[in-house]
Formats: sequence, structure tokens, C-alpha cells
Amino acid sequence: MSKHNLFVGCGNMGQAMAAGWLLAGEDANSFTAVRPSGTPVPGIRTVQRLGEIDRPPDRLILGFKPQQLRDLSSDVARWATRDTVVVSMLAGADMAILRQLFPSARALVRVMPNLPVAVRRGVLPLLASDPEDKALQAELQPWFSMLGFAPWCASEEEFGAIGFVAGSTPAYVARFIAAFAAAGEGRGLDSGLALTAAREAVLGSAWLAATSGEPMAELARRVTSPRGTTEAGLKVLDAELPGLIDRTLGAATSRSAELAAEIRG
Repeated sequence: MSKHNLFVGCGNMGQAMAAGWLLAGEDANSFTAVRPSGTPVPGIRTVQRLGEIDRPPDRLILGFKPQQLRDLSSDVARWATRDTVVVSMLAGADMAILRQLFPSARALVRVMPNLPVAVRRGVLPLLASDPEDKALQAELQPWFSMLGFAPWCASEEEFGAIGFVAGSTPAYVARFIAAFAAAGEGRGLDSGLALTAAREAVLGSAWLAATSGEPMAELARRVTSPRGTTEAGLKVLDAELPGLIDRTLGAATSRSAELAAEIRG
């Protein structure tokens, strides 16, 4: 019998993960989602209450809002047995909190996926309650790797750093594409043409970066002619972008600390 994967809460990110696994060929019958709203999760069985579950989960995936963890943990913990791996997507809920709330689980794993898991091109750092449990990592690695780049982290700090670099990046890139499209419109392009040109340019550039193996500085150099237009643009971008990215990730880090404080009460 295939593993039973139970989503408790299944919002945008949970749905993206489910879509990626189904795209990879995972059996739809191996998934169940609990959503109090009853809104179906495309492709998998959806129920409104934990009481409707008729089979203990092998993997219990926490996909609700982090602020709900304390309220929901007692009901959810009954399903976290010695045969269950609890997989938490909850920002701010560190391993110490998870150990406290799910003491009977076989293992605890934190994951911080980003939205491209839906098309199997995500980044999803992983952290296990026992980083030395190589058997657990070997069991779960192929499953998570179906969704993209899934590195195991050695510490909460490493896990958080990768998550902050990759987790919100789709939103930031969407803003970047929209800004380039708007600049194109401001120079007379049709809105649809401007958006398509910006989107395809970013996609092609990312694909080249991923497949060429070249350092990013070398890729930039290949586009940049001395005293040319790209060089002029980079002088503006290089003066502002590093500080802007650092402040952006700093704001996300601060909010994560606030969420952790809220969870601890």
C-alpha cells in the first residue's frame, strides 16, 4: 500500500506541493487534505474535519497558518504516532516548538517550499529533528526531490537562510518582471507585449544561469560592452540592488521572529 500523505490545512503552498507531486506521477489516492472550508484541493481527496480521516497518515503535513499551531496541535497530535513523520511548513515554528507539541511522532521535518514546486522547479530546504538520521533522509529525499532542489540543512540557521533566499523569491521576481513590463509600457510598448518580453527575458536568463555553469559575474560581463547601454544600467542597479535585497530579506527575517514569538505565546 502506498504511503498516506495527509495535509492538515492546504492553502496556496500546500496546493502547489500537491500539484507538483501529482505532476511527478504520485498516486492521487495517497493524498488527503483537511480543509475546514471544504473547498476541494484539485486532484486529491478533501475533507473538512480530521474525524473524517479513515487511515492513519505516514506523513502528516502541517499547512495551516503558524498562528493556529497552539490551538490545533492537540487534535493534530493524535495523528502523529510513532509511525508518522510530521512535515511542517509553518514559518516561525522551530524544531523546539514542534518537539514540544508532537512528542510521539516518529520524526519531525521542517520544509520551506516556494511556489514553483507546482511545476517541479521549486527550492525547498529541509531540516530533520535528528540531522544524523540518514535512513530518514534517504527515504524522504526522492519524494521531496520530485518538487525541485531539496537540500538537507545542518541547522535552523542554515534552513532559515535558504528559506529567506528562496521562499519568497517568486513574489520578488514577479515584482521585478512587472516593473520591467511597466517600464516597457512607458516607452510605448503594448502592455501584453511588454509583459511577455519581460517574462520571457527573465525565464531565458534564469535558464541560461542554471544550465551554463558560469559565475553570475561572467554572465553579466558577456552582456556588458565597455561604455555600452548595459554598463550604464548596471551602474544604477549595482548601486542600489545589494542594499535593497538585504533590507528586503531583513524585513522577512524580522517577521519570522515575530511569528515565532506569537507561536510561543
